[in-house]
Amino acid sequence: MSAQNSAGIQTLLDAERDAQKIVQKAREYRTKRVKDARSEAQKEIEEYRAQKEEEFKAFENEHSSGNKKAEEEANKETEEKLKEIKAIGNDKGSKVVEDLLTAVTSPNPEPRKQ
Repeated sequence: MSAQNSAGIQTLLDAERDAQKIVQKAREYRTKRVKDARSEAQKEIEEYRAQKEEEFKAFENEHSSGNKKAEEEANKETEEKLKEIKAIGNDKGSKVVEDLLTAVTSPNPEPRKQ
């Protein structure tokens, strides 16, 4: 009986070692799959980020061009108004200066009204 027990125990020990090897391989495989999944997820995240960055740049370019147009129109209107004001100043500036000098150099004293 003891030879049978020893053979049975040896068989159980061998089966336990085999099971430990299988479990170890399964752990290694799981660890490898987790690392692979993380790297795949990181790659997908980077691709998605790059795609959204491109979309944002396109959106920004599209909408900033509208601002540039409005800015150009405002600058154009400002230049036109400045030209108009300068033309009026050139036409009527000497008359205004003469009126001011006349008013300063020829006082008309009047009593103060209370």
